[in-house]
Amino acid sequence: YRQFYMHRTGHWMGMDVHDCGDYTEPGSKAREEKDATGQMVMKKPPRILRPGMVLTVEPGLYVRPAKGVPKAFWNIGIRIEDDALVTAKGCELLTRGVPVKADEIEALMAGNANDLIDHDLTQKARARLPSTEKARRVAFGDL
Repeated sequence: YRQFYMHRTGHWMGMDVHDCGDYTEPGSKAREEKDATGQMVMKKPPRILRPGMVLTVEPGLYVRPAKGVPKAFWNIGIRIEDDALVTAKGCELLTRGVPVKADEIEALMAGNANDLIDHDLTQKARARLPSTEKARRVAFGDL
């Protein structure tokens, strides 16, 4: 799969839209375990999601020119992103008011999407982001 998907499925959000941060549990010790190829490697346990954390979920496919890949598909990338607030009961998707259907995205790209966006839901999502006012403004491009 790495030929078409070369990164993680998401990232943290916070003071920066692409916040850096460790994806392993802070203070944990590495332990030996098998990786996807069956090789023994030293790995730390993954980060435990806690209420108030915000992260993206953004699967995508990226087709680079390569042997065995039809030229018609070269240099095409497709990705969809959701931003999620971790809650005590699971998660709340903050991006539900964003167009995701093909015709909605095409209208957005053509500059006709204002009627497609649920502005009330978008405002509610902005209000639910934790942290500071600056983090909310950065995350939603208001700076």
